[in-house]
Amino acid sequence: MSSGANQEKMKNRDKSRKWMWWLLGSIAALQMYFVRELLAAFALFAMGFLALASIVVSLYTLHRVWAVTVDRVADSRHPVMVAVRHGIYSVEEMARRPFRRPGPAQPAS
Repeated sequence: MSSGANQEKMKNRDKSRKWMWWLLGSIAALQMYFVRELLAAFALFAMGFLALASIVVSLYTLHRVWAVTVDRVADSRHPVMVAVRHGIYSVEEMARRPFRRPGPAQPAS
């Protein structure tokens, strides 16, 4: 009788171990899934940050290139640029002149 009770106890203990390993395995799987999800979220945020940073850097670079180009063109002695500068100065001179001709403020009645 003791061997039958012992076998029953061993079966019960084996079932308990089986459930214990299943529980530990499922906890480990859940933890790995959680870590994998965190890594995926981190990767998405990193890619988004890199995209925004690259846009900002490219806009800054374009702005600096534009500023240097405008400065070089403004300092250029090319005949076309001299003509454009002369036209701009002429328009500025016209803008400084009064709109109405000097004369009496009130028309004669």
